[in-house]
Amino acid sequence: MENNKSHISTYKQSIYVLMFLLFMTALSVYVYELELGAYSTMVALIVASFKGAAVMFYFMHLKYEKPIFKIIVAGFFVLFIIIILVTFIDYMGRYPAI
Repeated sequence: MENNKSHISTYKQSIYVLMFLLFMTALSVYVYELELGAYSTMVALIVASFKGAAVMFYFMHLKYEKPIFKIIVAGFFVLFIIIILVTFIDYMGRYPAI
């Protein structure tokens, strides 16, 4: 059997993650205010992906898991990026820039 170790996070780490998530939320709001057109959604999805990754690594303790779980999550992100790229390529093809 494996030795299950407890992963206790410090308050300092929690503050750093909180500041990162707050910064990314402010960045999302700022991008919305810029009105980038079709690119607003793309930038918002990228920011949301970084926020999701931070939550997975910190709150779900993914950084302490076996490598197979990290590979599965990385594969999910690659698939997510491919789906988003195909969607935007299709969108730009249907509605060309004026």
